[in-house]
Amino acid sequence: MTNTTRLPDAAEERVIECPVCSNVMTTMEAEGVTVDVCAGGCGGIWFDWFELARVDEVHESAGEKFLEVARDPTLRPDMGKRIRCPRDGEIMMRHFHSVKRGVLVDECPRCAGFWLDAGELAGIRNEFATQEERKQAAQEYFSELFDPDLAVERAKTMEDLRKARRVAYAFRFICPSYYIPGEQDWGAF
Repeated sequence: MTNTTRLPDAAEERVIECPVCSNVMTTMEAEGVTVDVCAGGCGGIWFDWFELARVDEVHESAGEKFLEVARDPTLRPDMGKRIRCPRDGEIMMRHFHSVKRGVLVDECPRCAGFWLDAGELAGIRNEFATQEERKQAAQEYFSELFDPDLAVERAKTMEDLRKARRVAYAFRFICPSYYIPGEQDWGAF
């Protein structure tokens, strides 16, 4: 009797279930970017690690195709419910996609994939025209949040420096240095 183990066929793909409506997801491809979509269900899109960055700006034509995923208009998913990653089952983190706080997305802490509900990709693509614009907005937001506190801390640091210099200056007279450059045989400065 021969023991044979069946190896999975290369054409066999793992079935991915939609984390929102439990519909079986299908793949959609545009210009080298392949994503999993909930076509005919809630209309959500799963982006693996770094796929979203290839379609998140208006000038990236690959994203155009993903804007119109067919969905069931009668389906009303609970958008407040926490969802699990369709790849590894991890509970996903919910956060704003950018500093404009216009689009709330779900991100897997394990595999770094993104789940976008229907319409969220369009919202992300309309937030910023370019990556440079996105970085500039983040810098402005960072400055708005932290510059006042950093200025206070810098002032404290400068005051501490002034105090330390006054103490060092006072010690110059209390403990004078006998070092004269080039005159001592014990110093090699």
